[in-house]
Amino acid sequence: MASLLRASSPSSILTCPRRLSSPSSSSSISPVFFGPGKFCGRIQLKPKKNRSRYHVSVMNVTTEINSIEQEKKFDSKESARPVYPFAAIVGQDEMKLCLLLNVIDPKIGGVMIMGDRGTGKSTTVRSLVDLLPEITVVAGDPYNSDPRDPEFMGKEVRERVQKGEQLPLIETKINMVDLPLGATEDRVCGTIDIEKALTEGIKAFEPGLLAKANRGILYVDEVNLLDDHLVDVLLDSAASGWNTVEREGISISHPARFILIGSGNPEEGELRPQLLDRFGMHAQVGTVRDAELRVKIVEERARFDSNPKEFRESYLAEQLELQEQITTARSNLSAVQIDQDLKVKISKVCSELDVDGLRGDIVTNRAARALAALKGRDQVTAEDVGIVIPNCLRHRLRKDPLESMDSGILVTEKFYEVFS
Repeated sequence: MASLLRASSPSSILTCPRRLSSPSSSSSISPVFFGPGKFCGRIQLKPKKNRSRYHVSVMNVTTEINSIEQEKKFDSKESARPVYPFAAIVGQDEMKLCLLLNVIDPKIGGVMIMGDRGTGKSTTVRSLVDLLPEITVVAGDPYNSDPRDPEFMGKEVRERVQKGEQLPLIETKINMVDLPLGATEDRVCGTIDIEKALTEGIKAFEPGLLAKANRGILYVDEVNLLDDHLVDVLLDSAASGWNTVEREGISISHPARFILIGSGNPEEGELRPQLLDRFGMHAQVGTVRDAELRVKIVEERARFDSNPKEFRESYLAEQLELQEQITTARSNLSAVQIDQDLKVKISKVCSELDVDGLRGDIVTNRAARALAALKGRDQVTAEDVGIVIPNCLRHRLRKDPLESMDSGILVTEKFYEVFS
């Protein structure tokens, strides 16, 4: 081996013997060199049926890059781009409450945030990462399968559970996946694994962003500018909770239940009503008009830009307190009760506002229970309903071009009329 390493010339990039094996031999191993004096692995050549005699497959490849990647994994928190703390965001209480309620109860169905440009919509959503709790997933599963809930299990994991196998489990934080406006449908849904197709000659599925977002958060900035074909994909997954991919002879379905969060500026275009209805809650964000509050926001942002680490540490106690509050609320959510009288009044509000379907009723009930859990109570009050019902019904009202009043105000007036 030492002689082989010394034999490599500085100019050689990939060196292999010209004669790889004799016709009678079934396989042979040849060393591979990448640059002078670096043995990186070996290539095994095997004759395979219906293929050329020498089929190449890489085995036991070890490079210096792998060790660097391992170090990056252990040091990911330090090397990651610093995120603005959620507790440091000034104002925008309506938007922050909607986000927290969706983290507590993901079945609310996500939140749509519409407002002026430069009001901190994207900053607030991305700051939610630090507060996301941990979940139990099956180790090595690309779909973050839940070992206890069949609805969140991939096909392979479900088959292993049915066989009685002991699944390796790990605790990991909830994912937040960004969906870029320029993403292709293959990247979102998943596609053929080209590497396996070329090296092993088999058709394999390479999961996309929807698989990564399962049991997590899918965030779409400027969602009203999203291409129609991607909107159709989101509609299909949001409706069924599953993503079905038909590609080049491959048919595969996997769970895709995620919290859909979108943000945008209404001046740049309206959102398709089919997609708008899929958002559980709608938050309206406005520009801060108070001069002193604006100065405070500017100063806080300047502090963060000058020294992100020190700024984040100054809000660490508040962040940990809020994270613990969310974890407690998630665990106590199932114990929160809502009276039959409140349920009837919620449905009466939806009926008198002429809201299509029953999704508004369901979301309002869920959001009210999540708010009670966040406040540490096990009983929903009329005040809880009054806080969340404008955000749950505002985007479900029929548009009246002659109506100048904000739809949220219409919902609030109807609430007081029914609940008085």
